[in-house]
Amino acid sequence: MTDDTVTVRPEILDYYNRGAEQGRLRREHNRLEFWRTQDVLRRLLGPAPLRVLDVGGGAGVHAEWLAADGHEVHLLDPVPLHVEQASALPGVRAALGDARALEAADGSYDAVLLLGPLYHLTERADRLRALAEARRVCRPGGAVVAATINRYAGLHDQLRVGRYFEPGPRAATDACAATGLLGGTGDNPLFTTAWFHHPADVLDEFAAAGLPDARQYGLEGAAWLMGDVNTWLDDPERRGTVLTALRTTESEPSLLGISGHLLTAATAPS
Repeated sequence: MTDDTVTVRPEILDYYNRGAEQGRLRREHNRLEFWRTQDVLRRLLGPAPLRVLDVGGGAGVHAEWLAADGHEVHLLDPVPLHVEQASALPGVRAALGDARALEAADGSYDAVLLLGPLYHLTERADRLRALAEARRVCRPGGAVVAATINRYAGLHDQLRVGRYFEPGPRAATDACAATGLLGGTGDNPLFTTAWFHHPADVLDEFAAAGLPDARQYGLEGAAWLMGDVNTWLDDPERRGTVLTALRTTESEPSLLGISGHLLTAATAPS
């Protein structure tokens, strides 16, 4: 896909052109999101080799370990910097692409991952197009997995770090909690333009895109809000205990919204 066919909102492109995404999931409490995503995906995908399409895969943080596991990984992203970074990873083939208009043939992948696109598609119609495209290019019986940010993740995070007590961050956080939309204006210190889902709304969108009977997995549970989490993650034994504990409640409906991020997975129909 050529540059002129990939449209990215300017503020989103500016945000990711800072280059921070390449190492974000390997720092501090963000490691919990990374390891839990890895844990859930390995169980959902099963043994290698699979042909995996990583749509909106960023700089390749997940494509890297998927390729190391033995999968054939093709990554698409609308940010040229991410494509350049991902292309340098062993076993990863990367190209510019738009989640709403995939060039792959019908049923050409064993698994299709959308671990970032639904964050920044603020219109429901665009999210449905992305999910429908993922369903189209996934073989019958394959896995379609999407990541979303939970509606109150910003509220929880800003309370966690203490910035909710500042008027600017509090106003942006409250607006997002009320509407789901985080505006990417220059004075917004939280993130860039993004959509924050209620867990049930993700299931509705999957079903509307032809992906019924989806399953959901809360990634961080309540652990990401606990003050000792970074110390626990530094200790391999305690980290393993935390990851195992989070499996216990990962699909408990009453607790899905406490996680910062959610994975929703469905089997592509015939």
